[in-house]
Amino acid sequence: MIGTDSTLKITTLINRKTLLAMIPLSDRTIYNMEKRGEFPRRIVLTSRKVAWDLAEVEHWIEERKQSRDKAIRPGSTATPGTPSGTK
Repeated sequence: MIGTDSTLKITTLINRKTLLAMIPLSDRTIYNMEKRGEFPRRIVLTSRKVAWDLAEVEHWIEERKQSRDKAIRPGSTATPGTPSGTK
């Protein structure tokens, strides 16, 4: 007999097309952010197919919405939260 576990968590995976529809960033930008630990890591399903955990992506979106920090352009001398052009 199979036991029932009321704490069973169902993971919903999304493919690249769905991810890119949710996140208005390029595929390369997302890849670079993953490598830096700034975006949820992809799950390798096969040698040619990857997916992302929908809950992790939604959590990342919520964190970004709550963040008051401004993105810093590469090479900029501004600090987070400082308007560009001021130090």
